[in-house]
Amino acid sequence: MTPEPFDAFRYAHDRHDQVAWLSQNTNHLVPPEVVRSALDEAIRARRYEGYPLGSGDPELLALVQQDLGLDGTVPCLTSGGTESLYMVARALLHDGDEVVASDPSYLIIHRFIELSGARPVCLDIYRPPYRLTSEAIAEAIGPKTRMLLLIDPLNPLGSGYPRDEVRAIAELAHDHRLLLLNDITYRDFSDGHALAATFAPEETVTIWSVSKNCGLAGMRLGGLLARPELQRSIARYNTNDLGVNVLAQVAARAALRTKASWIGEVVRTTRANDRRIADVVRGIDGARVLVSPSRANMTVIDIAATGVAPERLQEELLRRHGVFVRAGTYLSRTYGPRFVRVSFSNPPADIERFARAFPEALAALRAGAPAPPAR
Repeated sequence: MTPEPFDAFRYAHDRHDQVAWLSQNTNHLVPPEVVRSALDEAIRARRYEGYPLGSGDPELLALVQQDLGLDGTVPCLTSGGTESLYMVARALLHDGDEVVASDPSYLIIHRFIELSGARPVCLDIYRPPYRLTSEAIAEAIGPKTRMLLLIDPLNPLGSGYPRDEVRAIAELAHDHRLLLLNDITYRDFSDGHALAATFAPEETVTIWSVSKNCGLAGMRLGGLLARPELQRSIARYNTNDLGVNVLAQVAARAALRTKASWIGEVVRTTRANDRRIADVVRGIDGARVLVSPSRANMTVIDIAATGVAPERLQEELLRRHGVFVRAGTYLSRTYGPRFVRVSFSNPPADIERFARAFPEALAALRAGAPAPPAR
């Protein structure tokens, strides 16, 4: 009988309290008291028994708008930023359209593009400067181009865009009458981040989320902002006519109310963790961090020269050491077999666990030691 393939996520979720979760760019540094009391109060009041306000909690909407600083728009709430990405693709793309994107990338967006009958035109960014450039985008724009995809900072590489480059890309969208999809999920980890909507407000759809900055990935709350006419067109594909999770809105409201008091320390710890990981990798023959320092809360470690497959390293680290990183095949069809992605908005103890485990796991796999069976 053929054994079932190893399910890393099932394994990790079954042992969630034993695992250093460095696999999904989640944020484990926000002080828990930020949202705990608000959720406790909402549960005591049995808010979960009724539907939320369909348009969203007014204070939450105001806090999101204030946080982003984009006037003239009203945020649309969705079940995570990913649902907004799906809505945008289905509402604005059609058969035969093309979207200028990148490889590596957050490939879920590419799948949504394809579901809409369109095609992602992927530009190679697995080399310096490890991001799209306005020159490369200009060369890729053709008669079928409908949209530019700008993920900033970029998942998985951790690279970010200088303000002048964001402006240049936004001007391309404006001049060519293209839509500009600006996914800013990791914005709070990037110094000097610039919103594309600042330069091309008519063309830009901004996708935001509280999963990473506010440490609320499990709550599944995010949304989009665009000029009113464009937002109404996208909203046709919103299935949440009765509103998104009421407890998620309570948690997000509490987090955004207090964000200024704790986000600085979250980012400082994240940056220190980034440096620690880079130092560890520099000491390993055949492994290298591509983008250092990261402008997000994750980085890519290329291990191609070690001869170890990312899936084997992911399994070895998880089973033997309780450290969960992500194999790159989830993020690039071309380069995925070369790398693992490691996220680091985690307590420093998790990073020290990685620092001990990573060299040991690579050495064991190079020596041909099999991973232990799942327990």
